Amino acid sequence: MVAVRLGAARDGKGDSSPAWDENSFTVFFIQREKERRWSLGSLEFTAPPGSELALHWVTALQNWISHHGIARPKNLLVFINPVGGRKKAARIYQGQVAPLFALAGIHAHVIETSRANEAREYILHQDLCNFDGLVSVGGDGTFNEVMAALIERTQRKAGVSEEDGDAELLSPHLRIGIIPAGSTDCVCFATVGINDPVTSALHIVIGDSQPLDVCSIRHNGKLLRYSVSLVGYGFYGDVVSASEKHRWMGPARYTYTGTKAVLSHRSYEGTVEFKVAKLGEANPRDQTRCRSGCLVCSESSRHLLAESEEETESEGCAGGEWQRVRGRFLAVNVTSMSSACPKSPEGLSPCAHLADGTADLILVRECSLLSFLRHLTRHTNASDQFDLPFVSVHRVRAVRFTAAEDSEEEGELPAQAQTGLCGGICRGGSRRSCWTCDGETLNHTDISIRVHARLILLFARGIERACCMP
Repeated sequence: MVAVRLGAARDGKGDSSPAWDENSFTVFFIQREKERRWSLGSLEFTAPPGSELALHWVTALQNWISHHGIARPKNLLVFINPVGGRKKAARIYQGQVAPLFALAGIHAHVIETSRANEAREYILHQDLCNFDGLVSVGGDGTFNEVMAALIERTQRKAGVSEEDGDAELLSPHLRIGIIPAGSTDCVCFATVGINDPVTSALHIVIGDSQPLDVCSIRHNGKLLRYSVSLVGYGFYGDVVSASEKHRWMGPARYTYTGTKAVLSHRSYEGTVEFKVAKLGEANPRDQTRCRSGCLVCSESSRHLLAESEEETESEGCAGGEWQRVRGRFLAVNVTSMSSACPKSPEGLSPCAHLADGTADLILVRECSLLSFLRHLTRHTNASDQFDLPFVSVHRVRAVRFTAAEDSEEEGELPAQAQTGLCGGICRGGSRRSCWTCDGETLNHTDISIRVHARLILLFARGIERACCMP
């Protein structure tokens, strides 16, 4: 139940304004539609005239909502990115989201940003004590800015240094809501199951909570960014980097630059080191799916404690769980969630989990153009994209990547890298790719990644199973 209101509008007689029937009341509730979409439903009830039953029912229902809606937010800080995605964020919020917040009695303080990092500066320097949560209206970049600022604020207040790569980061107590209004909205799709503003708003209204793993990305120990979805080198790094020049195309720029990157078919040499997670039977190819109430995520605390104790006992031992792979890669991808989106409903790693303290490392070695196309098309047709000889996937706690020593030198590409249909025409002269982090380009190639388990809370409940009913 979302809200209940006393009185119902009735057509007036001989008057242009409607009469108000105090013997009636309306109950607003959530109803599930197809494809995990939620909508607002309503039922009107009418009591006998003069019985005051309507008032009694409204009072009882409001008390029930108050008692059972402890987790529901009352005051929200909303950031709207008016220029992201299709530039419809403000219209989406005012037309579809604001009325739902008002109906549920939620007060929203709205800030429509006009420049980069405006949301970050507000979160870091303003008093947030009166708010129950933050809401990002925009794409993955807007969400990342809000999330990173909230994490930074929390560490500052606790005296924890973000620059200490070994520090245990503290979780913010404020939850974050996402209203999808960007180009891909991967984070929303992978945590709710659909990119629909009304559905996301209703998740916020009822106060759902979904913990989420966060990856910290560093270069020479210095924190660069936080990530909750894709950190990619090679193919996806090239696509995102090239798309910056074509923002005027909107979301279509990714199709355009993706096609060019496929034809370029560039591979890059480097060394990948990774720390394997020990999660019993759970692995990136076990065919499980992270859904609302996921058992793998709920049991992750026990696994993390066991691994922490094991590391303490074996401190000083050489080797440990770190493994190393060196070679030429078309793509090196690290994702702490499925990274699903409407064009790839299963995502880059369909069996990744939202809150188990791990990420999935996907290595795509150099192969023919047709083989790589086969791998890419499997992201959209539900086939096993890992069931290929040049693809490997590992469930990890941490990753380190180092480019080949001579990769910064300019000059002719190695012969084995020049296998694209358009040879050197579609690519520049650089032998080094770049990393993309949740849709943003990083300036450093040699990086380290660490997974922080359940670092933030979303206003979400995870993707519901298809069998869920109202």
